[in-house]
Amino acid sequence: MLATPADNPYEEPRSGRLAAWGNALLAGLVPPDNAAAAVLGADESHRVTGLPGDGPDERHGLTWALGRLRVLGVRGLRLAMPSAGHPLGLTGPAPFNERAMAAGEAVLAVGVPLGLVPEVEVFGPVGDRSATVLWRCSAVNDAPPADVPSLHEAEFELADGLRRATELLTRLDVAGAGPEALRALEAYRRRGHDELLAPGYPPRAVRVLESARQVATLLTIASGGHGAAVSASEIAARRAALEPLWRTARRAQVAAYNALVDEREP
Repeated sequence: MLATPADNPYEEPRSGRLAAWGNALLAGLVPPDNAAAAVLGADESHRVTGLPGDGPDERHGLTWALGRLRVLGVRGLRLAMPSAGHPLGLTGPAPFNERAMAAGEAVLAVGVPLGLVPEVEVFGPVGDRSATVLWRCSAVNDAPPADVPSLHEAEFELADGLRRATELLTRLDVAGAGPEALRALEAYRRRGHDELLAPGYPPRAVRVLESARQVATLLTIASGGHGAAVSASEIAARRAALEPLWRTARRAQVAAYNALVDEREP
């Protein structure tokens, strides 16, 4: 079964882990094996294919692939979190953007026009699932990424977004989201901050990412049930109200994950 970040919005996107720990490695702040283990997380395996010079069927482990990217001249990694009608963080060309849109995430290299899109396959019974990930690398356009805010802009937007998301849940029948969504929110609130980002990231980036994930969690609950909406038009109105807040949360996550490389790049 293929998976995307939308399948579990409470978990860190794999492209975020790759960007964060890849940046820490490229900055000389963590050893290669530590970075690869952090990117792997609870998954069974990660492989990378399509690097420059690869044969059609070559696949590499994360440690080797990250080292190869550094040799090729990659100075950093940036996260993209596109959605329908919003190519957030992408630069083209169209085939790469289409793959990234389908996955809901991607990583773009700084210094060399390359991008990586994960293909995630989840297997096993509910409660005991694991995943394998194949990162497909290909050339991308050497252009500014689409619609990525600065960390300062993202923090400002989030303050308003968190207020609006909370007000929206207050107006809606939150109980209609169901006990599973509410349990997920409580589990999210109990989670610590130590898993966010990687060594070298500024505290402000951690704050922004935490706030962005909180907004995303509230929006997931608001999206999870019809609640007080009793007609198709009211349900459509709810979705229209949520979409700008989803965009704010995604933009802030991208800004947070990109903060380490953005601090070093002119």
